[in-house]
Amino acid sequence: METKKNKDKNPEELRMPLALVGLLFTGGLVLASFSYTTPVSEELQSKAITSDQEISYVQEEAKPQEDVTQPEQNEYVAPPQQEIIIDSNTITPPTPTPPVPPVVVVTRPGPPAPPAPPIVDFPDKEAIFPGGMAEMQRFIGNNVVYPETSIDMDEQGKVYLSFVVEKDGKISQVKVEKSVSKDLDREAKRVVRSMPNWEAGEVDGKKVRTRCRLPIVFTLN
Repeated sequence: METKKNKDKNPEELRMPLALVGLLFTGGLVLASFSYTTPVSEELQSKAITSDQEISYVQEEAKPQEDVTQPEQNEYVAPPQQEIIIDSNTITPPTPTPPVPPVVVVTRPGPPAPPAPPIVDFPDKEAIFPGGMAEMQRFIGNNVVYPETSIDMDEQGKVYLSFVVEKDGKISQVKVEKSVSKDLDREAKRVVRSMPNWEAGEVDGKKVRTRCRLPIVFTLN
């Protein structure tokens, strides 16, 4: 069968519109591919939620529970508070205390001490060194220590001393009547104080305090 051609329609006129339609269709497909997301059904979402809940529930059941026993606590019951009412009319003012007078202590002097017995310069019986003058010279010669300073200074001479022999024979109140030097005077006094008790002097047969005088000679050989 022979195809008849329409002379009135030109195929070149239909090419441009067809090309535009194809271009639009292709662009629509591209846009549809970028914006398309896979929908998730409600059934799947509910199943996912249910599975998560089951897992968490199972995990909570697997955790051992600790048996914690709370200690018994004694309950503190506060005592009832009692109101204290202070009335100014019931307050008693303090009683003023009188000032305490100062204590005056009066001391009375005691009886005066009896006067010391007098010192006799010239008794009936002189006080003597035990053993006599020879023993006294021996004692002095054995106990005197010549001071080194006096030896260096070539000091020598006679020191005159006075002292008191008490009733019991002890020596007291040693004094230098005539001095030679400080060192020799000091040594002469030391020797007299170191003497043993003397025999006390007597007046009318009674022991008395007696003053004695004694020269001690220091010489260098």
